[in-house]
Amino acid sequence: MKNKIFIVLFAVILISGCVSTSENSNDAVGNAISNTGVDNTMTVKNGDTIKVDYVGTLEDGSVFDTSIEQIAKKSENHQEGRSYQPLEFKVGAGQMIAGFDAAVVGMAVDEEKTVTLPPTEAYGEMNAKLVQEVPIENLKNAGIEPKAGMVISANGNPAKITKVENNIVFVDFNHELAGKILIFKITVKEIV
Repeated sequence: MKNKIFIVLFAVILISGCVSTSENSNDAVGNAISNTGVDNTMTVKNGDTIKVDYVGTLEDGSVFDTSIEQIAKKSENHQEGRSYQPLEFKVGAGQMIAGFDAAVVGMAVDEEKTVTLPPTEAYGEMNAKLVQEVPIENLKNAGIEPKAGMVISANGNPAKITKVENNIVFVDFNHELAGKILIFKITVKEIV
């Protein structure tokens, strides 16, 4: 009787040693998928602090911002000295534009998503009340020789001079992306 129990116990140990405990699996066509300790069932929720890589483009495909230096270098917006790295923020805390914040909820680590945001979910519509007429002398007295297209700082806020006409300067305080449809390619890199 002891021999039978010993043989059964030995067989169980032998079989359990042959069962793979690897976190690797195969997809439907047999390609190996490596899960390197990431819990793919964990998804982003409000209150999580996460890190994402992103590429922001306009409808014409031009890149206006990215966390990926190689992509920035190919665009007109590469900034020397900028630290290109995944963006870290707390989801739902108002640190991001509304549409970007909402887009990451439910995503898993390494998941990639492309979202198109209307102005209402991004930087808002253009607001005509934020375009102000300023006497040219006010700017000249501040040491500024105003020219259309120039970006100035007014009370710490960036503003763009849209035109100079009859000693009046038209200064636009709208965000530079106000009124624009934005497209973001987002990849969740980490849930901190």
